[in-house]
Amino acid sequence: MDPHPNRNRAAVLARALASAPTTRTALAEATGLSPATVSRMVDALIGEGLLQETAEVSSGRRGRRATLIEVVADGAVVAGVDLGASSTRIVLADLLGEPLHRRTCPTPTDRGAEGLATWLADEVVAAGRGLTDGLAAVAVGLPGAVRGEDRTVSSAPNLPQVEQPGFLDVLEKRLGPCLDLDNDSNYALLGEQRFGAARSARTAVMLTVGAGLGAGVALEGRLLRGRNGLVGEFGHLPVGPLGTPLEHLVTGSGIMRRAAELGMDIASPAALFAEDADGQLVAMRRHVEHALLVVLTAAVVSYEPDMIVLGGRIGRSLTPHLPELRENLRRIVPSAPPVVPAQLSDLSGALGAAVAALHRVYLGLGLADHDLVGVPSPRALGSAVGDGPVTGSGAES
Repeated sequence: MDPHPNRNRAAVLARALASAPTTRTALAEATGLSPATVSRMVDALIGEGLLQETAEVSSGRRGRRATLIEVVADGAVVAGVDLGASSTRIVLADLLGEPLHRRTCPTPTDRGAEGLATWLADEVVAAGRGLTDGLAAVAVGLPGAVRGEDRTVSSAPNLPQVEQPGFLDVLEKRLGPCLDLDNDSNYALLGEQRFGAARSARTAVMLTVGAGLGAGVALEGRLLRGRNGLVGEFGHLPVGPLGTPLEHLVTGSGIMRRAAELGMDIASPAALFAEDADGQLVAMRRHVEHALLVVLTAAVVSYEPDMIVLGGRIGRSLTPHLPELRENLRRIVPSAPPVVPAQLSDLSGALGAAVAALHRVYLGLGLADHDLVGVPSPRALGSAVGDGPVTGSGAES
């Protein structure tokens, strides 16, 4: 009898999720369990409907053939949602993380808390219609800080409806108990770590600079959330004149407000970063870059990340100026890590939310917390967007 049957089962299932299709021999080598134990666990998981045997392949030994083992991918469908102040993105994925459906639609910001929640729930259900009888889990990224204990939301000036109790009440009622909520920047980082720019970084920080300034922090592959969801929220730092919050200096609304104060007529914040920008535009850009340098320095000295990922619409506009920004950062902190642009762009938040929803399902299937770092496989959702950038910015809000 196996002394730790649940642990062995979790190890085999986690490895199957990370490397399917695979073989019993490969599972034994990867987990360190005996071939007999692996066979028992595989047979049990087949009996539960989680694994299945498929084609035969050569085992490399004369006269013997191995049977491929695969996860029953359609055993569950999850939804990842990135709710932004301008657009909402929804990704549906199967148990292996393969994308089944994507949807992008304008966010109806004129609705109240309950109306917005009803609309969002309807969109999620509509996206899954025909794919499944019901979603196994849903994760929604919000443009605000989410308190872990009671899931109350704060610091969401661009979409204040999500701070009202009625929003969550309706969402839970319509989507069921398997609902996760988190800051959209946290999910954006989770997406970039599994499938994007931060795949090689165990410890990483992601800054999303758009209509707001958000941050996600992951230590040893796991998101660091904090009691009140404020970890990494450097936008609150009072670094401007008379204690102006840093967020007001680098975000789109802050840039447009400052331009108006200076009597400058610009169509969008992107004007600051255009190649032909000169005069006051360049001066304003220098102020934005200096404020962002403060954020980058704070991230480095707080977490010593392996990498910092820059996302959001303003972050994307800064891409041509990243070499200079990195050089300035290393003048302050010589050991500063690389600062790189987000790779998944528009999809980072929704993909990260889908990963969070899958993790909820995996835990329900018996996996342990430490098993989640390696699943789903980067070949899954990441393969749908490729190695290059995708148009847009998934974490802006």
